[in-house]
Amino acid sequence: MSTPKDYYELLGVPRNASEDDLKKAFRNLAKKYHPDANPGDSTAEEKFKEINGAYEVLSDPKKRQAYDQFGHAGVGAGAPGSGPGGGFRPGDFNGAGVDFGDLFEGVFDNFFGGQGGRRTSGGQAGDDLRYDLHLAFEQAAFGSTQEVKIRHLAECETCHGSGAKPGSGKTTCHTCRGTGQVRMSQGFFTVARTCAKCRGTGEVPGSPCGPCHGEGRLEREKTLSVKIPAGVDEGSRMRLRGEGEAGLRGGPPGDLYVFLHVEPHPIFHRDGQDISLEVPMTFVQAALGAEIEVPTLTGEVRMKVPAGTQSGREFRMKGKGLRDPQHGGEGDQLVTVVVETPTNLSSKQKKILEDFQTASEEKNQPVLTEFLRRARALFTAKKSK
Repeated sequence: MSTPKDYYELLGVPRNASEDDLKKAFRNLAKKYHPDANPGDSTAEEKFKEINGAYEVLSDPKKRQAYDQFGHAGVGAGAPGSGPGGGFRPGDFNGAGVDFGDLFEGVFDNFFGGQGGRRTSGGQAGDDLRYDLHLAFEQAAFGSTQEVKIRHLAECETCHGSGAKPGSGKTTCHTCRGTGQVRMSQGFFTVARTCAKCRGTGEVPGSPCGPCHGEGRLEREKTLSVKIPAGVDEGSRMRLRGEGEAGLRGGPPGDLYVFLHVEPHPIFHRDGQDISLEVPMTFVQAALGAEIEVPTLTGEVRMKVPAGTQSGREFRMKGKGLRDPQHGGEGDQLVTVVVETPTNLSSKQKKILEDFQTASEEKNQPVLTEFLRRARALFTAKKSK
C-alpha cells in the first residue's frame, strides 16, 4: 500500500496557509487537472481526485486541526481523494464552500466557445479590435486628425445580421433540438455547452443567406477619422466605441482601441509634458555671456546666457513644453548648454589662449581652483599619516 501524500504538498501551500490561500491554490489546480480540460488523461483525473480530497479536509477547520495533529489517521483518510466519506463526490465542491459554476467557468469558456455551457438566447456583442497608429513627434505634440483603414466583420446588408435568406424564416436547430445546448459526458460530469450550430438560440435559418453564408456578417474595410488630442504620449490608448466587429443576432458592436506610437525627434527628448534638448555654445560666449538662438516646438527664440556659465547648466523655459491632454496646461522646455572646446587652432589662436592662461587668476576659474584645493588637502592628509 502506497504512503498517502501530504495534503499541503498536494496543494502547494505552506502549513500555515490561510483559507484564502488554500482556496486560490485549489482553484488553480482544479482548473488545470479538471477532466474536461484533459479528456482521456487518467493521470490528470487521478490528480484531480487527490487535490479535491486534500482541499475537502484542509478547508474544514475541524478536519484540518485533526490532520495537523494526527496526519491522515486523524481524518480517517487513506489517501487524498478518498476523504472521510470514502470517495470522491462531485457535490463535495459546494460542501467545501466553492461555487462549482464559478470555479469552472474559465474551463468551460476555453473549451466550449466562451459561453460556459450556458444557453444564450439574446444577441452576442462583437469583438473589440486593435489598431496601432504611428505618429510623428509634432503630430503628437500639436494634435492632428488621422485617417485609419481597418478590416472588420460588418453586419450583412442582405439579412441584417440574422443569417437567414430574406423570407425564409427560421427553423428548430436539429443539432440541439431547440434547446440551445449540447450535452456531453466527460469523467464525472455531464456538461452542457452552447450549440455551435445555432450559437445557443435553438433556431437556425430556414435557408442561409447567400452573401454571408448564414453567418450574418461579412468582412469589410472602412476608413475612420481619428482626432488625436495635443500632447499624447507613446503608448496612449484611444477607445472608439462601436467601431469594432459587428455583434451577432442583434448584439451590440465591439469597440476599436487605437494604440499610439510616437516617433522620436532628432533633437527634442520628452519627459512627461516637459521636453529637453542640448544647445552648444562657444567657450567665449559662456565666459562673456551672450544671447543664443534656441529652437522650440513653435520656432526659434533668443535666450540670455549669463557670463561665466558652466557647461551642463540647465535653463528652464516656462510653458514651452507639451500640452497635458487630460488636465490642460503646458509643460516646460529644459535647455542644457554644452560649452564646446575649439579644435584645429591656428598658431595665432594658440598664442592668444596661452597669453590668456598666463594672465588668468584663481578667481577666473573657481571650479578648477576649488578642485585643486581639495586634491592638495587630500594628498597632504595622506602624507601626514
